[in-house]
Amino acid sequence: MSLEFSTASELARMLRDGEISSLELTNFYIDRIERFDEEINAVVVRDFERAREAAAAADQALAEGRDLGPLHGVPMTIKEAYDIKGLPTTWGIPAFKDNVATQDAETVRRLKAAGAHFLGKTNVPINLADFQSYNEIYGTTRNPWDLSRSPGGSSGGSAAALAAGLSALESGSDIGGSIRNPAHFCGVYGHKPTWSIVPQQGHALPGMLSTPDIAVVGPLARSAEDLALCLDVVAGPEPLDSPGWKLDLPRPKARTLSDYRVALWPTDPLAPVAHEVSDRVQDLGDRLAHLGATVSDVARPALDPAESHEIYLYTLNGVMAAGFTDEQIALFEAQTATLDPEDTSDGALMARSAIQKHREWLRYDNRREALRMVWREFFSEWDILICPQMATPAFEHDHSLFLTRTLEVDGFLQPYFQQIFWAGLPTVSYLPSTVFPTGPSAGGLPIGLQAIGAEYNDHTCIDFARLLADEYGGFVPPSGY
Repeated sequence: MSLEFSTASELARMLRDGEISSLELTNFYIDRIERFDEEINAVVVRDFERAREAAAAADQALAEGRDLGPLHGVPMTIKEAYDIKGLPTTWGIPAFKDNVATQDAETVRRLKAAGAHFLGKTNVPINLADFQSYNEIYGTTRNPWDLSRSPGGSSGGSAAALAAGLSALESGSDIGGSIRNPAHFCGVYGHKPTWSIVPQQGHALPGMLSTPDIAVVGPLARSAEDLALCLDVVAGPEPLDSPGWKLDLPRPKARTLSDYRVALWPTDPLAPVAHEVSDRVQDLGDRLAHLGATVSDVARPALDPAESHEIYLYTLNGVMAAGFTDEQIALFEAQTATLDPEDTSDGALMARSAIQKHREWLRYDNRREALRMVWREFFSEWDILICPQMATPAFEHDHSLFLTRTLEVDGFLQPYFQQIFWAGLPTVSYLPSTVFPTGPSAGGLPIGLQAIGAEYNDHTCIDFARLLADEYGGFVPPSGY
């Protein structure tokens, strides 16, 4: 793989072996951003001079025999929603365009402690609440595979930067597929960790301090190996918990794909996916069975998918509503007023719930605990569940009224937010999920699938994706970059 598309792990080795200096590599990526990012618009907050200073310091440390960590000298970018001291953190919300961070987010601290430094920050949708990444502050981010299409959201800038070779590594966040959707759309890897194993301190708007339910932060990369490396760097207790807690994630037990027990969930009546997406799930199952893995396309956790989705929407809306500004709530009120009261689409439910008090939180939380127990029982017999991430490959930009958008799936129109079902399936129960590329669609766009595992079995999900790279080829760069 060429230098621009090398993995962070490979680049770290090259830096340690003296094949390239950190300053040379940093300038190389800066040059690529300046050459290619005008049309993509992924790296919207740039910090090039401090990146050069950090790279020079990394080179000096290496010359003096000091090892800064597993990412020594590696330049990377990070989602705009994370705080980096001295840079704006807006979440794409115009009211926060002048909000400048006074300290680094915990993930940023840990990545810096591992030797990485930051070229800048990547674009997001307003309030991190879309499958696209555009806002009034930074404009629209485009998919390197097809500039007329979305790179996904809300970590759309993260995935676009990786796919175009503008950065070595990324970190995003996810509550409704915001790591996994962009990874799928842009053909890279993304991991949604088990809830609360990676601290979210500093991934927040001013005044938001507590860890929100079901939301996570985690890595995106061009290889599964990089996901594992980054997760090991950033995972651990929240700073307030660190005096009394430690994290010890189990390592994968399986050594080859033939050792895995894999269940398939190719599509669902609640959120039908395009045939080429469901066929990709089935094709993967066929390959795994041929390799000797135990595979089933009928095994399912003993839950009602509709009930699981209802609980997910309830918890999702509670978290999202907490971050709304008064202006956004007013907008939702205005949009909701035009809705048919009988409309039970996901978008309508989200709008109504966002402006209501959540008086039944404990009841829903109890139902969610029951879901977690069902999944625990399921994963006592199965290692991985494979399912879609989205209904289709990347779709064309659509900046129409939020709640009136639709998505065409095999000739039929679906409500825009119907496809959030697949993101919510593991999210509501705190499960880890790794999205991995499986090759192009008929139209030449990437198709990624989810590998879901048991709580805390993050490295099993990631290593499964690593082994699959031998079957599907792993990351493939888009042409022209």
